[in-house]
Parts: sequence; structure tokens; C-alpha cells
Amino acid sequence: MRRNPVVTRAILLAPLGIAACTLSLMRMPGDSPATEAAPTLAFTSTVTVPGPTTTPATPTREGAGTAAPSETPSTYPFCQDQEPLALITRFRSAIVNSDGNLLASLVSPEHGLDARLFRDGRVVNYDREHAAALFESTFTVNWGAAPGSGLAAIGSFRELLLPDLLDVLTREYVLSCNEIRVGGATYDAAWPYTGIDFYSLHFPGTPPFDGLDWHTWLLGMHNVGDDPYLYAIMQFKWEP
Repeated sequence: MRRNPVVTRAILLAPLGIAACTLSLMRMPGDSPATEAAPTLAFTSTVTVPGPTTTPATPTREGAGTAAPSETPSTYPFCQDQEPLALITRFRSAIVNSDGNLLASLVSPEHGLDARLFRDGRVVNYDREHAAALFESTFTVNWGAAPGSGLAAIGSFRELLLPDLLDVLTREYVLSCNEIRVGGATYDAAWPYTGIDFYSLHFPGTPPFDGLDWHTWLLGMHNVGDDPYLYAIMQFKWEP
């Protein structure tokens, strides 16, 4: 009897979802810091015009969102500016090499950095001081209910978010400005920050899973003075 291909793809991905959802409580802060930085891994990226699988962002001003009251508005369109691209390069370096000081220097000094493990999960805001310690800290957070199982995902940034960031940042991904690029999704992907520009870093998936292992991170940025800083990060994946 032939099996429905959609069911087959869901079965192939089920172990991935179960592994991500069955998490145990971690220890509170106090562990010894890591003594070695993660090795630098190769990656490539492609700047591209989004295709039909993209979702329009909330900003309405061409090329950029409206600046928040505490920001200094850009004098040029966000998507034509090279500084956000340089910020992405430094962010990738900070994540791949577990460089807390570099990561902290990229975080908005006014707003901090909002982080989400799940698109509709808990938002955790890190100021610069706490961002610098994310690669060493074992402080646990309840990030919300995991898609599919509904189990609470509890763990540290380095245990849960770091592997997901590396999953995209160490592969060949598609880079799009103020557009959300996703694969096959069972939900509407949306950027929840009105007026905040972002870049979409999209890994399109692999043939063995018919592309259902696609993975997207959005990096939101705003200007403080004349320089862009990280405002928020969130991800999208296939969900059952």
C-alpha cells in the first residue's frame, strides 16, 4: 500500500521534533566557563531577491521601517546600506566562535536583544552584560511549548538556541532584506516588530527530507546614533 508522501516526510522529521522537545532541567549558573572557543566553520551566503515563498514584512517605508522614537533615523534605505551586512558577518563570527564580547558589542545599548526559541514562544531580553556571558552561562529558561509535543522547552541559551543558530550560520543560506523566506510551512510566518528592519537568513533544506528541514533566522536591527545594532532574533522551522 503506497504511503502518502506528506506523511512520509512528517515521519522522517518526527525524530528531529521529538529530540528538540524532550528537554531536561539544567543547572543554575555557577559552572566553570568554557575554556575553548568553538572552531571557525566555513559558510557561504547569497544575497538574493526573494521568491514566491516569501512573506512581506510589516514595515511600509520602502527599504526600511519607521525608526522608533529612541533611534536616530537612517539617512539612506536600510536594504541598500552595507553596515547591516557587516553586522551580520560579525554576528556569525560571534556565534560560530562563541565570542561573548563580540556578541555583546553588537547588541543594542538602548533596547538589548530579544531572543525567541519558538516563533510564538517566550521572549527573553538580554542586555549587553548578559549577552557577553551567553556562551558560558548554564542559566535555564522556560522558552515555551515546543511545536508538536507541546512540552515545555527548558534550557540555557547555549544548549537550545546556539545549536539552532549554528544550523543556519554554518551552512549555505539565502540572505534577504525585509522579507521572510520560508519553506513549506503550516503557519503564517510574521515579523512581530513594527518599524524594525531585519534580514532573513534562510537555509532551504535538503533533498533527503524534500526540503522540509528548511530553517530561517531573522535578525532585527535598529540604529543607535549612526550605527545599526541587533534588536531581536527569532527563527522559523517546519512544524507538524
